[in-house]
Amino acid sequence: MSLPLSGIRVLDLSNVLAGPFCGYHLARLGAEVIKIENPNGGDLARRLGADPERAERLQGLSFVAVNAGKQSIALDLKSQPGKEVFLRLVSEADVVLENFRPKVMERLGLDFDILSKRNPRLVYCAISGFGQSGPWSGRPAYDQIVQGLSGAMSVTGDAATAPLRTGFPISDTIAGLTAAFAIAAALVEQRHTKRGRFIDVSLLEATIAAMGWVVSNHLNAGVEPQPMGNENFTAAPSGTFRTATGPLNIAANEQKQYQTLCDLIGRQDLKSDPRFAKREARKLNRASLTEELNAALNSRPAEEWEALLNAAGVPAGCVLTVPQILQQPHVLDRNFVERLPAERAGEPSLRVTRPGFLLDEEFPVPSRPPTLGADTERWLARLGYTAQEAEQLISSGVVGTPRQGEAHFPQVRAATDGAA
Repeated sequence: MSLPLSGIRVLDLSNVLAGPFCGYHLARLGAEVIKIENPNGGDLARRLGADPERAERLQGLSFVAVNAGKQSIALDLKSQPGKEVFLRLVSEADVVLENFRPKVMERLGLDFDILSKRNPRLVYCAISGFGQSGPWSGRPAYDQIVQGLSGAMSVTGDAATAPLRTGFPISDTIAGLTAAFAIAAALVEQRHTKRGRFIDVSLLEATIAAMGWVVSNHLNAGVEPQPMGNENFTAAPSGTFRTATGPLNIAANEQKQYQTLCDLIGRQDLKSDPRFAKREARKLNRASLTEELNAALNSRPAEEWEALLNAAGVPAGCVLTVPQILQQPHVLDRNFVERLPAERAGEPSLRVTRPGFLLDEEFPVPSRPPTLGADTERWLARLGYTAQEAEQLISSGVVGTPRQGEAHFPQVRAATDGAA
């Protein structure tokens, strides 16, 4: 199978989530993604996740989630020999991806202006908390900080619980997808023009952009968004309701869907009630309508209502846990969860999720997330270093390889430059 990004080489200097999530999507689409990692522990995510033993082996489950199918070169970019190795790699690359704070690559002498002289076709993507310019550009940023600053937390939860962060790092995730989209677009241009491109991805801006409807209501109608919990601000009844066995999401956003809902629950009177008869009236009287619906829905289990409503064209779905959704026949049928090749004999294979789309051919199963420095020696040879030169780089600590043992990869130190 020839995937859409086959033949594209990406040098991924990023850590933790936003950049690696971007690189994971590029890798699953066929790009050759090479992680460039600090020999002193590599990507911080190698030490993160719910399995302490794996984290000690620098294969933490957080790292596993977004790094399958990649290669790893352990390289000290602060040393001059390390910079030279990297520049040779850049000469053969299509993309450089990083998520350091702004100016870090410039201080290393490896910024876009320098690298593009080496390779004019280079697409360079920098992911940071607030972008490469502006008063906040130098601030440290993590997902929760950005969630709070973006306004996302202010509209998550309800009047009693807001502000709340989402249950997963949504700003990092959105920024990673934004970066992957921008890189793919720049690669299309690169093929036609042979020119490179600098891409400046901001976690803050990517998050605000994803809040498009909420932001547009404020910019163009002067509405200050409010936290509405599980309610949908665009329509009613559209939210989470109570049944005999638990919560059920119902989205009767259209007039016909609302009328069908009333028929199914045996409350035809709600169709003509002046408080609920029209769309805008239902929004104004949302709380009263929800009370009436909850009382009627309490007569059946959530699963029965789900089947009944969907069959009649009213969107509805139970509120599932992560374990529950991953075991649903629909998810299993589409092979969304994939098993990686086992790392050790007799050890259970790890599982990862594929991207949220299918191609007209099946995705190949990716290789396991790489051991730190797994591909260092192979790439040194490919870049023209002799065996003696490679050994000198290894012995001096400029590069790292797995054969040096875990002693060469001590516990991750606190990052001095910081990453988004």
